[in-house]
Amino acid sequence: MVAMPDPASMESESIVKALMERGPYPIEAYQFIREGLEYSVGRVQAGTRDVQGAGAPDGNHVTGQQLCMGLLDFAISRYGMLAPAVLERWRIHRTDDFGRMVFAMIDVGIMAKTPSDSIEDFRSVYDFAEVFAPDSIRRRLAAAGSPPAQREPSAPIS
Repeated sequence: MVAMPDPASMESESIVKALMERGPYPIEAYQFIREGLEYSVGRVQAGTRDVQGAGAPDGNHVTGQQLCMGLLDFAISRYGMLAPAVLERWRIHRTDDFGRMVFAMIDVGIMAKTPSDSIEDFRSVYDFAEVFAPDSIRRRLAAAGSPPAQREPSAPIS
């Protein structure tokens, strides 16, 4: 998945309407996906640089599985212990929901895909109940160097 260059496109009334017609997710959830894609691309590029001394081989592309893993870490880094509540509020219950949202964004031209990308890439990448359990979130926050007591949501829950 690749983000298209114009982040303001999420503010277009016609884009918002088209996204709202494609599923039960609020526009804030789509914005989270867009920002999470940028976060995920940066992580993949950094990881590739560490191993190979160069950026990601496909430029700004990440696979569905890479995006799901990036969205997990992005949600926890942004919302801390509140991550599962935020995603629940946005009607995001499993990685399949990420896939539906990504492909809705592809359909309206906000994101692009390669011929090898498929909505199936998002199917059951992880179990939300497991990865968003309090102990799991605490471990991820500790690994990132951020104690859970110091995490505050940086964006409103809509």
